[in-house]
Amino acid sequence: MGNQVRFGVIGWGYWGPKIARNISSLSYATMSFICDMDENRLAQVAMDYPMARVSAQPADLFASDVDCVVIATPVRTHYALAREALLRGKHVLVEKPLTASVAEAEELVALAERSHLVLMVGHTFEYSPAVNELRTLVREGELGRIYCIETERLNLGLFRNDIDVIWDLAPHDVSILNYVLGEEPISVRVSAHGHLRAAIADNAHLDLQYANGATAHIHVSWMHPTKVRRVTLIADDRMAVYDDTNPQEMLRLFNKGADVGADPVISYRHGAITIPHIEWVEPLRLECEDFANAIRNGTTPRAHGGVGLAVVRILAAAQESLLSGGAVVSLASHATLVEGASTGALRVAQTNAPVDAQTGVHAG
Repeated sequence: MGNQVRFGVIGWGYWGPKIARNISSLSYATMSFICDMDENRLAQVAMDYPMARVSAQPADLFASDVDCVVIATPVRTHYALAREALLRGKHVLVEKPLTASVAEAEELVALAERSHLVLMVGHTFEYSPAVNELRTLVREGELGRIYCIETERLNLGLFRNDIDVIWDLAPHDVSILNYVLGEEPISVRVSAHGHLRAAIADNAHLDLQYANGATAHIHVSWMHPTKVRRVTLIADDRMAVYDDTNPQEMLRLFNKGADVGADPVISYRHGAITIPHIEWVEPLRLECEDFANAIRNGTTPRAHGGVGLAVVRILAAAQESLLSGGAVVSLASHATLVEGASTGALRVAQTNAPVDAQTGVHAG
């Protein structure tokens, strides 16, 4: 491959244009092909990116000379489109979540590994400078022993018809937790309700348990009057709040806590609040850079396919809990076969049949 990476994008809804904008800002990347089923969108694309080819048919993109494909389509289409792209020898970046099932994610990870292709998932918050600062603090023990973490991702809308609020919003928080803590939970329990449509949960609470005794609570909602994007981390030495809606103070550290004396009497500590200086770079730009550099240099991107698989495992366990009335579901029952992928333990049907253009390629 030459120094220039040729990109193709499938899906020109919400994320497609944002990804293309960041790709176009990279000196070593070119927007070569854009695909969407909406002819009106394609007409606009042709004006914004006159050098890029456009088509309503994914098969046209797969047959082109692009080096990689970005899939920004509804979740139900991710597997088929990503699989076809990998079979055609293209590197793939898939918007979150990677797939709609563990089996689909396992197959894509195995196929990418066997084909020596980059498979990456759009866990954008793993590239946030504030999240990376929080991760460093946790990994270096600056906050002490982690007691619990609470995450909130709330807003009024956008309501979806194809997935519920768990599969729509929770992938962000699950990926943040996995990335910051460096481990997956051992179990998950869910409470969720569909207030406007009974069959589609629009407000959900996920409780995660970790092997070391720490817990996490994720609240996601399409039914909230204000926009909230917050992670609160409670530890025995210090506490931290990451607020993505506050660009001036995205991360605040609290030198406060509670201790048990010999009596036992609870004593409280109230210290200073620290706001670390964080050099801000748009996370999506860093994500696109990581993907392009992985292709150019043969390296593994931060949010590689295995990372996406780990998140899908937790989402699948959450779905199982929801369907069972809120039962605690062990993550062991959703164990992946990533270890066996390199030895061919996962069988992948090899076919060159083109992806049906009617699978729906609007951005998700």
